[in-house]
Amino acid sequence: MTLRGRLTLLYGGLFLAAGALLLGLTYLLFSNNFGQQYRVIVQGTYLNPGETGKPLLPNQVFATGKDGTPLTGPAAEQAMREQREQVRQAATKSLLTQGSIALVLVGALSAGFGWLVAGRVLAPLHRVTDTARRIAASPAALHERIALRGPDDEVKNLADAFDTMVERLDHSFDGQRRFVANASHELRTPLTLGRALVEVAMHRRTASADVQELGESLLTINARHEQLIDGLLILADSEKQLTTLYPVNLADVVDHVAGQLSAEAAAAEVEIIRGPGDAPVRGDALLLERLVHNLVENGIRHNDPPGWVRVLSRTAGDQVQIEVTNTGPEIPPYEVEALFKPFYRLGAERLVGGKGAGLGLSIVRSVAEAHGGTVTATPRPAGGLEITVTLPIDPS
Repeated sequence: MTLRGRLTLLYGGLFLAAGALLLGLTYLLFSNNFGQQYRVIVQGTYLNPGETGKPLLPNQVFATGKDGTPLTGPAAEQAMREQREQVRQAATKSLLTQGSIALVLVGALSAGFGWLVAGRVLAPLHRVTDTARRIAASPAALHERIALRGPDDEVKNLADAFDTMVERLDHSFDGQRRFVANASHELRTPLTLGRALVEVAMHRRTASADVQELGESLLTINARHEQLIDGLLILADSEKQLTTLYPVNLADVVDHVAGQLSAEAAAAEVEIIRGPGDAPVRGDALLLERLVHNLVENGIRHNDPPGWVRVLSRTAGDQVQIEVTNTGPEIPPYEVEALFKPFYRLGAERLVGGKGAGLGLSIVRSVAEAHGGTVTATPRPAGGLEITVTLPIDPS
């Protein structure tokens, strides 16, 4: 039976059961009121038992008072009116007052049962919604499927269609990642070979100054290409599902990365300010190191000397944060979100001679999302950026 048919039967049955219960309560209330003792009032002509056919009092109203005294005439009619009013008030009390209370109780009971039944019936829809939210929150969750079991109804058809769509998306993204990884690996070999040939030509004793100058330019271009390929490989790896997670303290990562980039910072007249605090997470250590490295390197390269880059790691509740703030040129707020897109460069950085390949912040966001985290960026009024990466804390 379809979901629509099941809901119709369930709510129809609940309505019938509630109506039967309400009818029974109303009957009990009426029985309780009319079951009380009332005096009988008779209007008619009573015959004298001593004299056959001779009326005692013709066409008179006779009644019996509460104390058993016989009443006739206006007194009997008044007693009858009082009794009629008593019955009417009792009926009104039963139907309007007690019946309303019974209706409210039965309605609340029916609503409670309806809520429970609706929850049971709509539970598969909650599974579909939860799975969709997990997939939307992290591309690594594309491998999840609902795999709903049960009757072949509208909800199961929806879940099966959703599984089919997600499976096709998973195959598409997986094929794209494999293509990027394979292409990057294939391009790395000729670049390495080209760099070796240029270095051999430059270091010949017969090499002229022009050849050496040309070799330096080719090595710079080759290094930029190698950097681009490495970035593509890391981006492809970060979008894969993380199967093995290890405890990592981001405070150690901050110290390590700051030491690695200290020479480049000194050459660029940029001071690295470290404020490491405990920030335990679980994840891929190499990817997390690349995340911090890209943030600090981005702060150094896109800076104005003399400048500074401040790197902080801390614990905030059930999360950890990495905050990287740097001085530098002013960035319009509407340009901030675009900085996280692959190959995007700001202003003059779009030129070929830019300082990077345009993948640094894209890799940062991809790594953070692979670890279940988020990245936010805010431009500083005096220039530069303040980037905050939030990751789940290591529960152990």
